[in-house]
Amino acid sequence: MNKWQLRIGNWLAEHLELPSDVILELPRITTIGQLHAYIENHKGLVLFSDTELRLKMDYGYLRISGENFVLKLMLPEEILLEGKIVEIKFVEDKSV
Repeated sequence: MNKWQLRIGNWLAEHLELPSDVILELPRITTIGQLHAYIENHKGLVLFSDTELRLKMDYGYLRISGENFVLKLMLPEEILLEGKIVEIKFVEDKSV
């Protein structure tokens, strides 16, 4: 995301009183301890195993690592992950 898109998105969010994650198309991640992660506004499942979940984002990937992963819910833009979450990391895609 370039700096102009970010500035315009922030301005719109502030003046129209809309959530910035909606305006800027950012992911929303809600965690409950290390047990659950609810991810909204992703662009697709790239990889799933019992130790890793990787989701495509507009400007890279979201990588969640841990143990005993199970997908409890999977919708076009929402995922509920259950298991022991150890790390949540954003990985930039340098080719974008």
